[in-house]
Amino acid sequence: MILFPVNEMIEHLKAEEGVKKFAYRCTNNKITIGVGRNIDANGGIGLSESEIDFLLANDIDRVLVEAKTFDWFTALTQTRQVAIVSLIFQLGLPRYKKFAKHIQAMSENNFTQAAAEILDSKFAKQVPARSQRIAAMIERG
Repeated sequence: MILFPVNEMIEHLKAEEGVKKFAYRCTNNKITIGVGRNIDANGGIGLSESEIDFLLANDIDRVLVEAKTFDWFTALTQTRQVAIVSLIFQLGLPRYKKFAKHIQAMSENNFTQAAAEILDSKFAKQVPARSQRIAAMIERG
């Protein structure tokens, strides 16, 4: 049985530990984030599956907002939308925007060319199997 209101404990621990959006080394030299969450591989608690899913869902929501900045995105099939979200997720929006020929081909519904542009990139050299899968999704829809 909890003997105190959880929201009061949250405020207390935030005040005591501080709140950090980015990973840092605590006084014990452990990788820590948030409100004292030890995520260090050596003795930390890391993240639970539900926390990982929560973070990923938030990231997907953010990437969807970014993807919708392209006026052609919402007209795509679900498979092509998944491919574009996957690209933006991995590359980040600023890097994805550098795929100018791919983006132009997407805007023209030239999916064969859009897929070819993905395969003719540094990205494809770095992650060949993944780029093949994404290019196939874009081309075939």
